Amino acid sequence: MPRASGDRTSNHPEESRGSTVRGLTRAASRRVLPELRPYLVGLSLLPIVATLYWGQAVLIPIALAGLLTFLLSPAVSQLERAGLAHVPFGRVVAVILVVVLVFSALGVIAWVVSQQVIALAHELPKYQGNLKQRISTLSRASTEGALKEVRATAQEVMGEFTQGPPAKGESRPVPVVVKSEPLGLWIGLWQFPRLLEALGSASFVIVLVIFMLIERQDLRNRLLRLIGHRRLANVTKAMDETGGRITRYLIVHTLINLTYGTALGLGLFLIGVPYAVLWGLLAFLLRFVPYVGALMAAVVPIALSLAVFSGWAWPLLVVGLFVVVELVTNLVVEPLLLRQTAGVSQVALFVSIAFWTWLWGPIGLVLATPLTVCVVVLGKHVPALSFITVLMADEPALPRDIRYYQRLLANDPVEGSDIVEAYLEDHEQEEVYDAILVPALIFTKRDRERERVTSEEVQTIHGAMRELIEGLAAHGSGSEGPLVLACAARDEADGLALMMFGQLVSSAGCAIEQSSAHALSSEVEALVATKDPAILLIATLPPDGLAQTRFLCKRVRARFPAVNILVGRWGEKELSESDRGQLLTAGADAVGTSLLESRGQLLERLSLAASNSSVSS
Repeated sequence: MPRASGDRTSNHPEESRGSTVRGLTRAASRRVLPELRPYLVGLSLLPIVATLYWGQAVLIPIALAGLLTFLLSPAVSQLERAGLAHVPFGRVVAVILVVVLVFSALGVIAWVVSQQVIALAHELPKYQGNLKQRISTLSRASTEGALKEVRATAQEVMGEFTQGPPAKGESRPVPVVVKSEPLGLWIGLWQFPRLLEALGSASFVIVLVIFMLIERQDLRNRLLRLIGHRRLANVTKAMDETGGRITRYLIVHTLINLTYGTALGLGLFLIGVPYAVLWGLLAFLLRFVPYVGALMAAVVPIALSLAVFSGWAWPLLVVGLFVVVELVTNLVVEPLLLRQTAGVSQVALFVSIAFWTWLWGPIGLVLATPLTVCVVVLGKHVPALSFITVLMADEPALPRDIRYYQRLLANDPVEGSDIVEAYLEDHEQEEVYDAILVPALIFTKRDRERERVTSEEVQTIHGAMRELIEGLAAHGSGSEGPLVLACAARDEADGLALMMFGQLVSSAGCAIEQSSAHALSSEVEALVATKDPAILLIATLPPDGLAQTRFLCKRVRARFPAVNILVGRWGEKELSESDRGQLLTAGADAVGTSLLESRGQLLERLSLAASNSSVSS
């Protein structure tokens, strides 16, 4: 038959082989690329880090301007809502007002600090006598000047190593060092370029903040257009989350640090430490540096108290003031105000602080937390960078059920029990089974099916879980009422799930009898004939057991049409309608996908049976 003109089938073997090779290549690339993606992303980070390092002269002012934009945006928005939005150029007016007020306040603070530093420099010589007295006191406190002798001996030994022993009758020449001190004018001229560069950077930051505040919406829209409409939802969520986290972090930490600096300044003033305002401002600014800022702020005031006061009581009081204020801030103020964290784990934040400090110096130390928040949020919404969120976010690295199963795999049931007990602090005991223990049984079955664990390891895991389940039992199973015969569809994991279910319905007014976990279908059928239960409960955990359950339902339903058959397909949250329909067709009256659902089904049938018996009587 002649082939139609639109038929693309080729009789040439070369073309057929070529298409086959191309298909295999595409399939191989689809398998390999996901595995290589983390390495490719890691290689792409190297030029980014190099750009951040070599371009810091431009990037640092931009980062500072962005940080200040996040901080000042709520104030600008409040002024617009207050009525400036209806005024011509209202947004420009609001931005100018906020920027002028903020940078004027910063200028006043800088002027006050400079005046205090100059005055302190002039007064320091007055405290030299007190410092010498403390040094001499410490020297006398050492045992017979042992420290002095050790120091002198060490200096003599080092001199012998570096110069060698002197010849007989030879004297050591005294080294002469000539120092030339430049004139003050030359010093000023030498420092002028640096001063000019600092002023230029500050001016650039101020102007950039103004324009970023004015054009904030336009910049956002341009970024969205640059990324594309297909990713509009993800980018919008990422931008909103980043802005919210950073703005909340900056505003709350500014309030906390302001309270911290005010409390320290007032306390130092009452103690009598000179220039208490300076130390309060210094504490306010340095506490923006994570973890080490508070320690840095305490060093100079404590040293100054040692120079000013003659006794030891007042310096110790200064130390106590810093300790008390820091503890109150960390344990009381921050937990109340920082109910939502920046979303970065503590270890990741330490590492990021070291990284940004190495990259950008002291400015990087201040910018470390906001920049890390941006990176974590970016990894949350960009699939290719999801490993960043896994490594750095403060969310649990593993779900609770996987952590519990991992501890059982590691043969550490003690820590596994700790995970369960921690969950019980905020949840009811009946929720533990569906949330932790049943998923752990399913993980075990799947790993055994894929030969990732041995039979011995499975037995060890089941033994640890059996011990835990028995420990969670508050009381024994009920022994009065209608009989419920519980049987496992396939293996011991199903039997352990039945143990949990027995504890859930122990006070339901029924008698539960559990068959052997390895009972055959004929044996279960014989038990139904012997015991005549009101309800037959068949437990089957994924991923297998459906065929055995259907077969058992058919046999029991064919021989005992009056018995209620409940199937517990526990742990399979998304049971397909096809599987559910097959079980119902085979003879099951109801199918539950969780222990709590099956308990509800059981209680419903028990109450119905009780009402029928009361009516008949």
